[in-house]
Amino acid sequence: MNTPQQSQLGKNSAYIDQYDASLLFPIARATQREAMGIRDGALPFFGADLWTGFELSWLNPRGKPQLAIVHFTIPCETANIIESKSFKLYLNSFNSTVFASPDAVRDRLRADLSEATWRGSERTGTIGVRLVLPDAFDQEPVHELDGLNLDRLEIECTHYQPAPELLSADQDEVHVNETLTSRLLKSNCLVTGQPDWGSVQIRYSGAPIDQAGLLAYIVSFRNHNEFHEPCAERIFNDIWQRCKPSKLAVHARYTRRGGLDINPFRTSWPQALPANIRTARQ
Repeated sequence: MNTPQQSQLGKNSAYIDQYDASLLFPIARATQREAMGIRDGALPFFGADLWTGFELSWLNPRGKPQLAIVHFTIPCETANIIESKSFKLYLNSFNSTVFASPDAVRDRLRADLSEATWRGSERTGTIGVRLVLPDAFDQEPVHELDGLNLDRLEIECTHYQPAPELLSADQDEVHVNETLTSRLLKSNCLVTGQPDWGSVQIRYSGAPIDQAGLLAYIVSFRNHNEFHEPCAERIFNDIWQRCKPSKLAVHARYTRRGGLDINPFRTSWPQALPANIRTARQ
């Protein structure tokens, strides 16, 4: 089983510009989930990780460079995440490789990522891949997460490691449907300790969640070392356990690193995935 410490994170890496799928480094989701008390066979959520690649390029049959933005949809049920530096190195390996068409690039990406994310599992599936070619770049929107901004609250912050005890909901109050957001989500890379900056949207139905406590809880991730995907799952799991909503959806959008952003979405009920629209900081 691959571990984060075995990846290329924090290490000098050769620039490989010829296609090489072996650069992809899958890491099992189960390890971090088990630490949170989440079993893969009984996930409390649905969802996916929405990745955006801003630095994809290849050569056409005449040797002329081509480029695209690429959107990836990786279901949360996959056995593995892809370590982000290895993902970047893999995309770089397309740079001097000839492909007959954008469709051929898309198909290669889909096949490689589907294999890597399901590797070691008895199940298989397909990763969503959508290329946005330069003629359509103007159609890529920028929009902040919708919802009531928790950052308006003047609170005292004293916790900088995840503190689920800060979460509460008034079960005696009339149940509500709320969408709450914050731009103050920050965690650190599990291996390098480098900062990962994000925004988060929390939609729920149920007893009103204490907003000041929720904001303090989001801030409490500030010195926490964990990859993006388990951070979002930890937020979902803590709110689900502590506040007991009847419905819950958590959407985290992290700023890009190495030309990639990662945007996990977890929901307690089946629904359409949110559009992969970047925020201003992304």
